[in-house]
Amino acid sequence: MSAPMMQSGVVVEPGHFALEQRPIPQDIPDGWVLIDICAVGLCGTDYHILEGKHPFLNYPRVIGHELSGRVAKQGNGWSVGDLVVVNPYLSCGTCRACDRGKPNCCSNIEVLGVHRDGGLTAQLIVPAGNLYLADGLTPLQAAMVEFLAIGAHAVQRSEVGQGDTVLVTGVGPIGIGTALFARLKGAEVALLDLSPARLNMAADRFGFDQGFVSIDDAIASTKGDGFDVVYDATGHGGAIEAGFAAVAHGGTYTLVSVVKDTLSFSDPEFHKREMRLIGSRNALKADFDWVMSAFRDGHIDADALCSSVISMDTLAKTFGDLAKDRADLIKVIVQLGE
Repeated sequence: MSAPMMQSGVVVEPGHFALEQRPIPQDIPDGWVLIDICAVGLCGTDYHILEGKHPFLNYPRVIGHELSGRVAKQGNGWSVGDLVVVNPYLSCGTCRACDRGKPNCCSNIEVLGVHRDGGLTAQLIVPAGNLYLADGLTPLQAAMVEFLAIGAHAVQRSEVGQGDTVLVTGVGPIGIGTALFARLKGAEVALLDLSPARLNMAADRFGFDQGFVSIDDAIASTKGDGFDVVYDATGHGGAIEAGFAAVAHGGTYTLVSVVKDTLSFSDPEFHKREMRLIGSRNALKADFDWVMSAFRDGHIDADALCSSVISMDTLAKTFGDLAKDRADLIKVIVQLGE
């Protein structure tokens, strides 16, 4: 008898996305949980996979790592129907980072939808410890937790506080999330982006009315002092290097985005400012929890973040167009279930 099948969204090769039938998981390892996927957020990573720009990926690949779901089979402390957020970072549990409570930067990390098949599919098995109860959230909100957790983690890493001046460069989804959580910490947040349209969107939807298209103008707004904390979310090496000049004496530069480039900066300037340079990768459970609390308490408006909700069939028809023109998008959600 053939195994039961389910529809899955697969990037077969660069430029080719298809809906394929894949086997429904049958053998569930000890400590893992079977979930019915409810919703999947589309990420820049997914677009890069379609475009063939991701450096650590083998094709074909079932994409999808921004996931919400419902527990399909009881066990490991979970009940059928529980709404969960999926932490897509599968850590080894034994490396130095894991031993120190930093599984987000595990030496052997595997990310769902990148290093192994992801959640743009009907059902998925996930380690029980990678599921977080999403009581009080909708499935669509739960699918937006992971991308916001990345910004929340960067904010926690930077130790930003009440009254700090902040500049977030790059007003994409990660930059917006970073700005929102820096503001929740009490910081005064300004944005920098080359697109006036994105700055206007951030002002209209989220109230970030201090925006700049030039880093010189951003620095000038501080009378030349710079910002206490600067976050880069541009994914552009030149922009990262330019951002060093915007950090105040005694300030912190947090790199949220990652580039393949080798970066350079002026060591005398770095030292005379006693600047901190911090890398921020992925997120921890505490960051996921913070995001979920922000949704529950009404501190983050999910509707303002969600650009559109589409079906799997619609994605198959429009994925290429979405990848080509993302200027007006924050988060597109693919809805699979309730």
